[in-house]
Amino acid sequence: MQTETLAVLIPFALFALIFASLYVHLTTRNKERLALIEKGADPELFKAKPAKDSGYGNFKFGLFLIGVALGIVTGYFLSEGGMQETPAYFSMIFLFGGIALVISFFLQKKYQEK
Repeated sequence: MQTETLAVLIPFALFALIFASLYVHLTTRNKERLALIEKGADPELFKAKPAKDSGYGNFKFGLFLIGVALGIVTGYFLSEGGMQETPAYFSMIFLFGGIALVISFFLQKKYQEK
């Protein structure tokens, strides 16, 4: 009987936690903004500025996904070679995903120097 009650309460608790977190965040942000406006800050300061999109974000995400795919393939070969399946997959996914992000960092740095 108790496990059934917990199984029902856990989703409610999760949604209550998410709602409470968002509520506190939004009300605090609103109070901070009102305080800054009262002190003479420009209200235009709070409007979102469009980001300069050089397409690098898409390149970085694509390179990361390629790294994850290579990690999955490498994890498969390691698991077929005798390594335990779970560590093989997770270690290779994280390794190749991280390598892809490091490569994207250096490529962005090289691109920005030009």
